[in-house]
Amino acid sequence: MAVENAGNTAPTDRPTGLKANAIGFVDALVIGLNSTSPAYSLAAVIGPVVALVGIYAPGVMFASFVPMLLIASAFYYLNKVDQDCGTTFSWVTRAMGPWAGWLGGWAIAMTGVLVVGSLADVGVTFVLLAVGLDGWVDNTFVRQLLTVLLILVMTAVCVIGTELSAKVQNVLILAQVACLLIFVGVALYSAYAGTSKYDSVDPALSWLNPFGAGGAALTSGLLLGVFIYWGWESAVNLTEEVKDSATAPGKAGLWSTVILLVTYVSVGFAVVAYAGPAFLADNAGEEEFVFAQLAGDVLGGWDWVLLLAVSTSAIASTQTTIIPASRTALSMARRQALPAHYGHISPRFRTPDVSTWWVAGIAIAWYLVVNQISTNALFDSLTALSLLIAFYYALTGVACAVYYRRHLLESVHNFLLIGLGPLVGAGLLAWLLVRSVTDMSDPANSYSGDSWFGLGPPLVIGIGIAATGVVVMIVRRLWAPAYWRERPGVADPAMVHGRSEES
Repeated sequence: MAVENAGNTAPTDRPTGLKANAIGFVDALVIGLNSTSPAYSLAAVIGPVVALVGIYAPGVMFASFVPMLLIASAFYYLNKVDQDCGTTFSWVTRAMGPWAGWLGGWAIAMTGVLVVGSLADVGVTFVLLAVGLDGWVDNTFVRQLLTVLLILVMTAVCVIGTELSAKVQNVLILAQVACLLIFVGVALYSAYAGTSKYDSVDPALSWLNPFGAGGAALTSGLLLGVFIYWGWESAVNLTEEVKDSATAPGKAGLWSTVILLVTYVSVGFAVVAYAGPAFLADNAGEEEFVFAQLAGDVLGGWDWVLLLAVSTSAIASTQTTIIPASRTALSMARRQALPAHYGHISPRFRTPDVSTWWVAGIAIAWYLVVNQISTNALFDSLTALSLLIAFYYALTGVACAVYYRRHLLESVHNFLLIGLGPLVGAGLLAWLLVRSVTDMSDPANSYSGDSWFGLGPPLVIGIGIAATGVVVMIVRRLWAPAYWRERPGVADPAMVHGRSEES
């Protein structure tokens, strides 16, 4: 049982624990997919990627999938021996000690804070565009008010119950996928029929070559492409609430990355074929609004279909992004790495109500405060996400190999899938992390173009979050040192239903 593995600090049958077996594999898979916000991610990234690599954008999206799959493997095998909703926090603590584990947990919690407001803003914006209320989009007060209300509604759904969350997500993912498929079909037909208003090109398998545009362009494209996969691990954060918790959440994470690969490559082919690389390169700075324009061009009066896809994508992700942050805070509180009240579970709904509302509250405050600086400052804070994501994903990959270190040579399967694969994934993400830091140090590479302390705003935001985490960690260590007495261990095959991890 999941709680049993959470630092051995609580019995498994307590009535106030998370609701076991609340959802199944398919529900977890849907939540993992929605957490990545695929339609919105595509809308935000496709233009800049094409500007960098041209027709080889589908190849870059395929290459970006590789480290995600390797890290998803790490999540799968770590979840088999420790079904803790804190995922990276719990696993890294077990494998590498409390200091590294705490920082991994902090990174996950902060990603939710940084991105929830922006996702809700995009969800509201595209709903308004879809229903023809373009004037409301330009009204800052109205848009931000609706954004805050949307965050509060989605947070309430998270608190009311995992079953309700899953039902909402099932509806949203169906709407999103249907809208994307319609767009892909019409765009490809127009490209082949020669009816596109742009300089369309016929799709070719050679577009799947990620090295077609050269090594430098590939590196920059990967910095964008790899993070459109971020979020699939929300399925694993629900491990204590999923049926067959030892394997189903990890499988949901793995399948999420594969389904995302197919989706991203398909849309990549359709967009590049219909609009042509020249148009997308010229409009790379318009982010998701390029998608809005293409929606009108491809679908005509039915452009609301694609606008609805982006809006449902962002709204769904607004809800699911709260899940990893709130459950990580719950896990940290259970092990006394955070104050105990963050570990409170609603007796009625069996969800972490306190930590969920705290995540939402801080996210709302961040969204409103950063917007007062400038809209570009909000985009810069999203760019800083790449640092946190690469950090905790890479940390998880290393933790997998370290935790299983006594079993890696027992079989080729263990060596490749539990040891080498996660380490390679961690290495790729560490390399991208270094590249991100280098790029973000130049203020010219930020949305605002401003210089903060001689550096780009995204890097300053990333450094500030990391420094704040270190300070909070040290204060917590001095105030309540119990968690820091934990010592690293190794994976015990007997923890997985009495079977070895090779089974």
